[in-house]
Amino acid sequence: MSAVLQGLQIRLDDLRDPRIEAFMQEHLQDMHATSPPESVHALDMAQLRQPEIRFWTAWMPSDTAPAPGALAGTGALKHLSAGHAELKSMRTAAAARGQGVGQAVLEHILAQAASLGYQRISLETGTQPFFEPAWQLYLRYGFADCAPFGAYQPDPNSRYMTRLL
Repeated sequence: MSAVLQGLQIRLDDLRDPRIEAFMQEHLQDMHATSPPESVHALDMAQLRQPEIRFWTAWMPSDTAPAPGALAGTGALKHLSAGHAELKSMRTAAAARGQGVGQAVLEHILAQAASLGYQRISLETGTQPFFEPAWQLYLRYGFADCAPFGAYQPDPNSRYMTRLL
């Protein structure tokens, strides 16, 4: 286990810390740089603060470089229906990539979704090579390709995945 993961703290967050807004702004910029505007489904801060969204942040331990107490990752769960939720806003800080932060956040959210009574969790991600590390993570955790769900429409720039909990 890496030093980052040994002390990684994942918490349900209220989104008041300004570091979160800066982190999510980078996320939106990456999504807009990678996908056509009509295919960007990332949520902005106002959307993340809606009552149907639960948002988690992962923080590096205080003695870990490059920045003690730095925001290492995020993930959110959007309520779709009584038994179905959507995984949103998965992001790992560039300095923490490849160290298992995304895996830790995903495991946490899957456990939370199950404890909240959801039976299915789905996601939308991009089809560009930029998203390949995310696809690999989701496939390792039992997600499989599926048809568009919720309000999504078929889109060659979107990959839809789902799994039972």
